[in-house]
Amino acid sequence: MSILSWIILGLLSGAIAKLLLPGKDPGGLIVTTLIGVAGSFIGGWLSSEILHKSVDVGFFDLPTWIAAIAGALVLLIAYRLVFGKSRD
Repeated sequence: MSILSWIILGLLSGAIAKLLLPGKDPGGLIVTTLIGVAGSFIGGWLSSEILHKSVDVGFFDLPTWIAAIAGALVLLIAYRLVFGKSRD
């Protein structure tokens, strides 16, 4: 997949992670989408390095989406723990 595909995947996975973890984020929408992009990169890298499951097959491959969303969820939770309350 190209870098543009990973960025689009990250934006979408960040939105999905935000839907799965509703609440007030300290950084707002822009920071949440950036976390989604970073999470998709980290999730894809961890999936291929630790689980030996390649995520560069294609944009519509289910393991690619699962890795991206999982990475975004982990980063969103960590961001909330470090920079603010997860719920009011």
